[in-house]
Amino acid sequence: MTDDLDRTAVRAAPEPAAEQPQRARLLYIDNLRIALTALVVLHHTAVTYGNIPAWYYTEPAKDGSGLLLDVFVMFNQAFFMGFFFMIAGYFTPASYDRKGARPFVRDRLKRLGIPLLAFLLLIRPLTGFSGYADLRATFAERGESLPYWLYYVLSWDAGPMWFVEVLLVFAVVYTLVRRSRARRHPDRLAQTSREMVRAMRPPRPPAIILFTIALGLATYLWRFVVPTSTYVPFLGLPTPSFMPQYASFFVLGVLAHRRGWAQSLSRVAGRAGFAVATAATLVYLPVVITAKESTLDGHGTWQSLVSAAWESTFAIGMVLGLTVLFRERLNRQGPAAGFLSRHAFAVYLTHAAVLVGLGFAFRWLHAPAAAKFALVAAVALPLCWAVAYAVRSLPRADRVL
Repeated sequence: MTDDLDRTAVRAAPEPAAEQPQRARLLYIDNLRIALTALVVLHHTAVTYGNIPAWYYTEPAKDGSGLLLDVFVMFNQAFFMGFFFMIAGYFTPASYDRKGARPFVRDRLKRLGIPLLAFLLLIRPLTGFSGYADLRATFAERGESLPYWLYYVLSWDAGPMWFVEVLLVFAVVYTLVRRSRARRHPDRLAQTSREMVRAMRPPRPPAIILFTIALGLATYLWRFVVPTSTYVPFLGLPTPSFMPQYASFFVLGVLAHRRGWAQSLSRVAGRAGFAVATAATLVYLPVVITAKESTLDGHGTWQSLVSAAWESTFAIGMVLGLTVLFRERLNRQGPAAGFLSRHAFAVYLTHAAVLVGLGFAFRWLHAPAAAKFALVAAVALPLCWAVAYAVRSLPRADRVL
């Protein structure tokens, strides 16, 4: 998760030529990354035992509690990956300012590209055996064989590391924009740094409301051609229908860094964010319950407009609320939190293999979907961090992860 999951990115040493102000380490953002990474693990555990067959190993729910897991997945999906992109965007300007264009791109290729290749070449082959076994049995019924290498190539995708793929693209686009602006306005760099100090004020409510409306409409229009059921093969994008949110939240993260939004948001803004997210959900739930299958996916239906409006409102409300909550209440770290933060990106990289292994390990257990989710999640969270610790202990692995 690059700068959003890379602790070194927070150490934004100022570039003398730009006269950049020294920024204190933002421990609450470290803690936010821990919480969001844990949500990723819980999200994919819920997918394993719910009714959404979008994971390497699944046991579709056979009781009503699976619906609770689906609702949990819906709430997560509405905001948590967008929040990751926002955090990544937040630390991108400091990293670029510190390194310069070419070293910044090289660093992104190293810190994102190497983990991506590691997943594709080492971890993904371990996670794909469940799907391979099912497909091989189908081929065997027809008297045909399916070698694993062929299945691996034909089912090629980046799995959860799609986030890294998209973030690489965003980093390159950011670099091109910065270089273009530098050529057009070579005297703007020092001015930007001084203006940043003076502009430490939060976005005003009308601006937040207008952005929410614009994002909802953009998402609704985008889903005319990219409905929520769309999957992009090879690239492995599981949720391209959320791309307007991902891109705009990355840009918001960049602006938040330059204008000090995270530090200047008021407590009232945080409480209002949670309240608006809750109110929007209460309005949206009857639509979800009564909507016919696929009407929420897109294609210009009024239900898809309501869905896009809820997602945008809920996501922005949660970002506001969680940012203020963590800044005010969770802006400190002891040794345990420091350990969790250092290993968060490695957890993201390796958690798929851990969850698939636990899925097979608990395959014998027959229990309600929600109960099995709770049990496996309780084992998965500490185990994911233990595996991440082992991986980062490999020679030079901590320079990338």
